[in-house]
Amino acid sequence: MLETLQQLGLNSGVYTFMHSAWGWPIAESLHFIGLSMLLGTVGVFDLRLLGLGKGLAYADLHRLVPFGIAGYCLNATTGLMFLLSAPDQYLFNPAFQIKLLLMLLAGINVLVFYRTSMALVRTTAQSDNVVPRARLMGLVSLLSWCGIIICGRLITYFRPPYHWCWWC
Repeated sequence: MLETLQQLGLNSGVYTFMHSAWGWPIAESLHFIGLSMLLGTVGVFDLRLLGLGKGLAYADLHRLVPFGIAGYCLNATTGLMFLLSAPDQYLFNPAFQIKLLLMLLAGINVLVFYRTSMALVRTTAQSDNVVPRARLMGLVSLLSWCGIIICGRLITYFRPPYHWCWWC
């Protein structure tokens, strides 16, 4: 896996770009812009599900979700660039591994939310609280994204040597 990612990084030009003078700062800046777009929309929607901002209609907030999706796509792209530029710094990193698990949890959570609760949320009156199931999914989403951010920051503190990762 490590060798495959290294070769992909080299063959695609990502490694060369990321190791240029401006590659990493550009990718990092775009990653934070994407994160802001994502949390600025999904985070606010989750907080509304939890009962905050009762003056905001769910349907109005949901119209901002495409910006969150764009932010997620930007983050996925730049995150892949980070991984391809230094796969050994990520694959064996417990913070990165936990971040991926939390991203999986957030992804499953949003799929379940749209399958089971979004129709109910859309029809909920502006001043009303949503069904408890939707509130729980909002909490799971918000906690997942907070954990993803924390793990993203912790990645830089967990670098090889590999001996400290007991499950790697």
